[in-house]
Parts: sequence; structure tokens; C-alpha cells
Amino acid sequence: MVSENEFPEHVLDLLAQVGAPFDTTARLRRMFGGHGIFCDGVMFALIADDVLFLKVDADTKQEFLAAGSEPFIYERKGGKLIEMSYVTVPDDAAENVDELRPWAHMALAAANRAKANKPAKKR
Repeated sequence: MVSENEFPEHVLDLLAQVGAPFDTTARLRRMFGGHGIFCDGVMFALIADDVLFLKVDADTKQEFLAAGSEPFIYERKGGKLIEMSYVTVPDDAAENVDELRPWAHMALAAANRAKANKPAKKR
């Protein structure tokens, strides 16, 4: 078992083994008590409480859930639960690079679609 301090680097190593584009452009960024994982400048995954979550959207969420993924839910002040567009990695893909590969690519595609659908920032 990988320690909590080593887990983000372990995930990054697994993603590097997945291959392009993760092997050259995947980066960790500390945020919100966890880590965001970015590829080509787009956040496609996050780590919270030593768990890897991948980005989903309307095109991919059901496929992840059917494979046993669980949504990322956090509690806001006042007790309100918020479900974000991230889900756990399916169990069989957590440590198997060949199994992780399609899920990682689907997460990056979902993140890129989300970025493309965001309105441009006003200057």
C-alpha cells in the first residue's frame, strides 16, 4: 500500500505508464486539501483522501457508474452535499495500467469537452 504522501506521485507514475499524452504532460497541483491532475492544462482527475477520481460528463458518467465507480461528493458548510463531475476509478483499473488506459482517456476527453463548452472569460 502506498502512503498518503506518496499516493499522488504513485498515480502520476501510473498515468505516465498509460502513455501519451499523460506520459509527458500530466502534472499535479495541490488544491483544496488534495490534488488536481492536469494534462495539457486541463484538469481531468483529482485526488482526495487518497482516492483517485476521474472527470465524467453526460457522455461518460453512466459507463463509469456501470463499472462500479462512485461519485465524488463533498459536504459544504451547513451540511449540504455537493456531487461533482468526478467519479472513482473502477476497481479493476486502480492498479492495472492496461485497464486504466481507456478510463483515463475518457476522463481527459470529458475534461476537454467541458473546457470547450465554457464561455470565454471577459477581459
